[in-house]
Amino acid sequence: MRVIGTAGHVDHGKSTLIAALTGIHPDRLKEEREREMTIDLGFGWLTLPNGEEVGIVDVPGHRDFIENMLAGIGGIDAVMLVVAADEGVMPQTREHLAIIDLLQIPTGLIALTKTDLAPDSDWIGLLETDIRAALSGTALAGAPIMRVSAKNKTGLDQLIASLQLLLQNHPARLDLNRPRLPIDRVFTMSGFGTVVTGTLTDGSFSVGDEVEILPSGLGGRVRGLQTHKKKEARAAPGSRTAMNISGIAVEQVRRGETVVHPGQYQSTRRLDVRLRLLNDVSAPLKHSDEVKVFLGTAETIASARILGAEELAPGHAGWIQLELRDSLVAVRGDRFIVRRPSPGETLGGGLVVDPQPKGRHKRFDESLLKSLESLAQGSPADLLLEAALTLGAATLKEIVSRSRLESEPAKQAQEELLRNGRLIPLDETLVIAAPLWNDLQAKTIQIVGEYHKSAPLRKGIPREELKSKLKLSPRIFNALMAQYASRTLLEDSNAFLSLPGHKVTFEAADQVNIERLMRRFEASPFATPSMKECQAEVGEDVLNALIEMGGLTPVSVEVVFRTNDYEAMIEKVKSALNQKDQVTLAELRDRFGTTRKYAQALLEHLDAIGVTVREGDARRLRK
Repeated sequence: MRVIGTAGHVDHGKSTLIAALTGIHPDRLKEEREREMTIDLGFGWLTLPNGEEVGIVDVPGHRDFIENMLAGIGGIDAVMLVVAADEGVMPQTREHLAIIDLLQIPTGLIALTKTDLAPDSDWIGLLETDIRAALSGTALAGAPIMRVSAKNKTGLDQLIASLQLLLQNHPARLDLNRPRLPIDRVFTMSGFGTVVTGTLTDGSFSVGDEVEILPSGLGGRVRGLQTHKKKEARAAPGSRTAMNISGIAVEQVRRGETVVHPGQYQSTRRLDVRLRLLNDVSAPLKHSDEVKVFLGTAETIASARILGAEELAPGHAGWIQLELRDSLVAVRGDRFIVRRPSPGETLGGGLVVDPQPKGRHKRFDESLLKSLESLAQGSPADLLLEAALTLGAATLKEIVSRSRLESEPAKQAQEELLRNGRLIPLDETLVIAAPLWNDLQAKTIQIVGEYHKSAPLRKGIPREELKSKLKLSPRIFNALMAQYASRTLLEDSNAFLSLPGHKVTFEAADQVNIERLMRRFEASPFATPSMKECQAEVGEDVLNALIEMGGLTPVSVEVVFRTNDYEAMIEKVKSALNQKDQVTLAELRDRFGTTRKYAQALLEHLDAIGVTVREGDARRLRK
């Protein structure tokens, strides 16, 4: 599941474009409709041509509502920067672009809207040149510019195709087994109670899970989950999620809090960060200046303690310890934005390096600055895990080589990661990072479960089909399946894989047909009904199920025996050949009291599986 965010100047057509793409108007508030501008966050969704469903977050473009925009732009997979063809790049276009760059949104495109209002194609060409100049040096430099008109419905298919291509070229969010849902809306529904929404990251929630709201510490239970108004038993990372929580009143929850599993996260009121100021801010950031901090959906005032300097100049980066007025949830690597409270101005943004500093730092401590630099690069374990995430399932030697660690720290890091379960061994040499393991496990169980639903009379999904769907090499696939089987996540019967407890069950009418067919086999065990007759008697699906379950064994495209009769026939053939050294087709036909068709099919089958070998008109045992 992916989420796309919009950005752009007020009245450049973001909401109208989303409505044209999705059929859902994201302006949900009466005041928004009346003023024809987005004040708070809005949402829509659509299904891409490849079948993937994506959510779209509509954010406000007006300067007065820029802080609502920040609550929606974090945690998205791609951004759609909207520029109107009748106005071009405007002040909030540039401010939103700066925020996109600071948050390092992984990919995006520019939607050039209202092309129906442009005087001519030359005008649009000039606008695109201006847009390219504005994008230069930012995260969106080189992003495609798509010409669209929501009014005339032109360019929409090309825009959707471009969005699909962008997402295909960027990996989906991993399940790190530590979910957090930053809350961007809170409301109540009659008969359900408290509902919160947000973009889920770092893990999954399931119905029935116990949850904790941080920083308040309130506890509750997941009563229901929805994604795009569809009920889900499990919400996956990256999805726009609505969570119905029991045990918590709506007035006890607010935007900016985070839903987590109990005990997995701690809130904090102090952050060590690397902050970069924008080039065009009005004044330097001075030590102890108050700033507004925006992280995820949280917003709070903080005192900026500048480390190693008295001020931070426009366009420069430095180490800051943020003393937060209100607690929030953060992890190392989270990105944030800071704004000047008054007059309102976006100052810059950066990266959380330590979300739980041990105390208030001495500002001019050289050893501290070196420690922060080292922490920003990551610990040996972090670097090794990052290499494992990049490579996928790989040997430890390959992962260490990728991490560029020296042998001794690499050895210690590998022992630490294996000990705490962040690296999982697949066989003697292959390992996989736990987030990738979790992701593959969830995907595998989903594929096998869907196969059981679509083919309930099959013993399981064929191994080759599952390998193809997972797009894994034979070695990695086989090692992974062996691990799943050993942990009873799957049942492995060589040719087929199934979920634990899966059994083929026949309808009452099918059972009657099966019993009637079995009576025919019993009446004539060596001159059995043909495959076509069996299909006519019970149906192709039921016949295949009987073969997969081992009750019947085909020896050719036409001839099938009950498995116990087939095994008895093989033993009799072996016994005859042990006594006589060789046997002819006619002799075998007479021994079983059958016809040439059945005797020939059996002997050719025994030749194929290596029991017998043909010499002229006779067979002997293969040595």
